[in-house]
Amino acid sequence: MRAKNPWLPYHEFLTSSTARLVGAEVDEVVVMNSLTVNLHLMMVSFYRPKASRHKIVIESNAFPSDQYAVQSQLAFHGYDPAEALIELQPHDGETWIRTEDIEVLLSSEGQSVALVLLGGVNYLSGQAFDMERITRAGHANGCIVGFDLAHAAGNLQLSLHDWDVDFAVWCSYKYLNAGPGAVGGCFIHQRHGNSKSLPRFAGWWGHNKNTRFLMGSQFDSSPGAEGWQLSNAPILSMAALRASMEIFDEVGITALSSKGNLLTGYLEYLIDQIPGRSVTILTPRDKSQRGAQLSLRVTGDGKKIFTSLTGCGVMCDWREPNVIRVAPAPLYNTFLEVYTVAEHLQSILDSLPGPR
Repeated sequence: MRAKNPWLPYHEFLTSSTARLVGAEVDEVVVMNSLTVNLHLMMVSFYRPKASRHKIVIESNAFPSDQYAVQSQLAFHGYDPAEALIELQPHDGETWIRTEDIEVLLSSEGQSVALVLLGGVNYLSGQAFDMERITRAGHANGCIVGFDLAHAAGNLQLSLHDWDVDFAVWCSYKYLNAGPGAVGGCFIHQRHGNSKSLPRFAGWWGHNKNTRFLMGSQFDSSPGAEGWQLSNAPILSMAALRASMEIFDEVGITALSSKGNLLTGYLEYLIDQIPGRSVTILTPRDKSQRGAQLSLRVTGDGKKIFTSLTGCGVMCDWREPNVIRVAPAPLYNTFLEVYTVAEHLQSILDSLPGPR
């Protein structure tokens, strides 16, 4: 405890910046574990199924780890995922899910739904969900509402507290730059943070800090989100995240989100100028329904196009069977780099044989 940055309270060095990043009160956030571990911990507390209300709503093409997590939670509680998992689907010929369709579904089937769990930004399509409207619709029908913010934290401007979201989880190795497998984050609304009646999996790091080292046998949770911690903080992982969060604090998520919109809009414009029909943008055109990401469906040998792009130094991502994801991160990407990506893409397409 005599060190400049003592290990014991190290996670607290990240609390204020994390709260600012996701639009939360300081007692509503904690940096801990990894994303899917936190997701399971949240479902222990917030997925409390009954015979009449046990279903979970998730988007189709949700990130596979989320699918596995909710399916296993349903099975653990004795429910068949084939019956109890409701997957939201876009309309035929569309690639994203309309908010009004979610509202209609919750209005008609919400009385059987225990949990609504969506990605803040869908990893495949790049759609940013209207979390405020979805939370309001879920609560109006008695549902708990949570979000996986893996592709939203550090990308979108969030107001989790004001939106009244019940819980959220995220990783820090995408937009937050903390490195693969880095420590994740968790939000628990103040309405729940001090509830002693909520069941939870307990660990000694979540015990009341004033009495933790008395080593008592009875668990007394710390107030707020910190009460869901399990084990000692991974200090080296948190140190990397702390360095990144200092930069986010300096720049501010409002400025980053604004630049991200401009970069993504510019990339959208340039791709629209590419002649032919080889590339289709799957991500919503409305900037309020996306962050700094475009998902591109490519025809023909899409994997070859992706490999050629990476060979040109373009850091993008391939998702089977035919999607290339391009994310112009506003913290460090430039408009010239966006232009260069589009140039490389057109050059690669022009070099392919046959009609485009």
